[in-house]
Amino acid sequence: MSATRSLATALAAAALLAGAITARAADVARGAQTYQRHCANCHGPTGVSTWPGAPSFARREGLMRPDALLLDMLRTGRGVQPGFRGLLTDTEILDAIAYSRTLAR
Repeated sequence: MSATRSLATALAAAALLAGAITARAADVARGAQTYQRHCANCHGPTGVSTWPGAPSFARREGLMRPDALLLDMLRTGRGVQPGFRGLLTDTEILDAIAYSRTLAR
């Protein structure tokens, strides 16, 4: 019973933390700077993909997922997408996500 309660408490805390991470307002201007430094080489300066397998943000590819899922994917990497854990903070990643969404046409 105690182990089950501990697990439930840990899962609830993780859910609250994930919500807290995505609850703050993103800084799109800072996100633009992060995007140009770390994302534009593959996703293009205007969101038109320049790399095979990289989503084209100008067509909203890959952007319609929840922030928490995108944050996790960008921390750890997936497929041709490199991970940014240790290179970018969660705040910088979330700002870049917010900026990426402004590129949709």
